[in-house]
Amino acid sequence: MDRRQVLAGAAGLAAAGGLRPVAGGAAAARPPQARGFQLKYAPHLGMFRHHAGDDPIAQLEFMADQGFTAFEDNGMRGRPVELQERMGATLERLGMTMGVFVANTNGFGQPSFASGDEGMREQFLADVRESVEIAKRVNAKWCTVVMGDYAHRLELDYQTANAVESLRRAAEICEPSGLVMVIEPLNPWRDHPNMFLSRIPQAFQICRAVDSPSCKILFDVYHQQITEGNLIPNIDMAWDEIAYFQIGDTPGRNEPGTGEIHYRNVFRHIHAKGYTGVLGMEHGNSRPGKEGEQAVIDAYVDADAF
Repeated sequence: MDRRQVLAGAAGLAAAGGLRPVAGGAAAARPPQARGFQLKYAPHLGMFRHHAGDDPIAQLEFMADQGFTAFEDNGMRGRPVELQERMGATLERLGMTMGVFVANTNGFGQPSFASGDEGMREQFLADVRESVEIAKRVNAKWCTVVMGDYAHRLELDYQTANAVESLRRAAEICEPSGLVMVIEPLNPWRDHPNMFLSRIPQAFQICRAVDSPSCKILFDVYHQQITEGNLIPNIDMAWDEIAYFQIGDTPGRNEPGTGEIHYRNVFRHIHAKGYTGVLGMEHGNSRPGKEGEQAVIDAYVDADAF
């Protein structure tokens, strides 16, 4: 799912009515999971709307009923404060972990980190300050940082130094609250050409240079299969700096089992390493309607059976 589309649609979802589906109505579905998942897979709003309706609270309850113990919302910063607070209270009541939301507003279409431009840096730092407050409302520990475009008139090493400086200053804002920025490499071949950050070793180098518990890696399995493959070895090499995973099969960017990635093996490996964090389901549904939504649930039941 493209973050710009998610952010653009946030206001519409936030305005959804407060009516809850009644038993046997729109929210009726296959009986909930007989057992919990072994890992914290995190759906997003809209993924199960044919079962749960448009109300965000009802969607969270449906996710919990199906055995999901986490939730992520790229567009959370665009939602009204009142809805953020309601969602945070609901997640706490359901025992669900809040995953990432996107922290910065200047992540696409400009060299916001690589250029060293002080105006763009100040905008990013302002976004981080606001993100700390959002995180408090929804009990979030992680926020995604998208690191913008290449600065084509600068050598890569200078770009990296500029990015490290911005992240160090942002980490000073995050550390007192415990909020963790997760920087995400995005594939340049299919979805995001011209992005500054595209590879896991590059993200690892940056996190080591920032040297803060508030700056870690978001390892998006979908993006990295396209960019560089070698998934499990790269997970192992970068493990100490990885704080979050996202999921999507390729080609297609849909649920596990619809593409070429052997997700059961990937999940088994992550679980065996003792990972207790969130794996965001940042993908679409391969089929429409309720049937497609059930296919997503079934795909995770299958991939989690390791």
